[in-house]
This record gives sequence, structure tokens and C-alpha cells, in this order.
Amino acid sequence: MYTIEEYDKEKSKVLKYVLYKKRSKKEVQNKFYNAIENEMLHDIIEENGYIDDNNYIERAINEFMALNNLSLKEVRYKLMSKGIPNDLIEDYINSHDEEMENYETKSAKTIIMKKQNQMDEEAIIQYLLKKGYKTSNIRQAIELLDD
Repeated sequence: MYTIEEYDKEKSKVLKYVLYKKRSKKEVQNKFYNAIENEMLHDIIEENGYIDDNNYIERAINEFMALNNLSLKEVRYKLMSKGIPNDLIEDYINSHDEEMENYETKSAKTIIMKKQNQMDEEAIIQYLLKKGYKTSNIRQAIELLDD
């Protein structure tokens, strides 16, 4: 077991790490794996609401939508690389299905507009498919450009 003083000291380290930049539970566990006793680290992570994977997913996806042109496959991959469980990612995407599909279509449209002077339409479609865009969203983006 551990003392309250030890707990408070280690908790402040974890909170400083988490408040500096949004982090997933897995990132926190990896960072403090050897530095903090396993049981204490688990208690610190579970105690406060600063480390919440659902909140992390929402904030990360909002950031991706504001700054990047990514396919849903790329979004999933980026979240999984941060240690977010796949079922949480799928739950979020399924509950925000229409918004996510619109984002992917808009993202595909932006990429098409950037690449249309350099590549023909078929090459752009192949490029987007390789990046993980859905065929239906690519077609919809092309239709939006033609309008």
C-alpha cells in the first residue's frame, strides 16, 4: 500500500502531464509504468475525471475535423495508435454517423480540389481509396464539385 503523501505527490505529476496536453489512459499508463506503483497509478487514473477516453475521442475528432483532411479509417488508426480501445472508437463513430460521413465527404472534396490540377479524376479516386475513403463518399464529393 502507499501513503497519502506519496499518492498526492505522484498524482500531481500525472495531472501535470495530463493537463499539459490531452492524453489517453494508455498514454498515461505507458508514461508512468516504471515510475509509479501499478496499483497507485490505476487509482490515480480512475479517481479523477481528467483522464477519460470518451472525452479524449471527442476532443481528438473535433481537432481532426478542424485541422485535417482525413478518412474515417485514418481517424480510427490515429485514435487506436493512442491506445484507445476499438469498441469506444466504434461507439463514438456510430453514434455520430451522419456527422462523420459528412466530414469524410467534405475532406475528400477538399483533397480533390487540391489535386485536380495535378492528377486526372481516376488517379485522384485511387489516391483517396488508398487513404481509406469510402467509395460512396468519394462519389458524393465529386458530385458536389460538379454542381
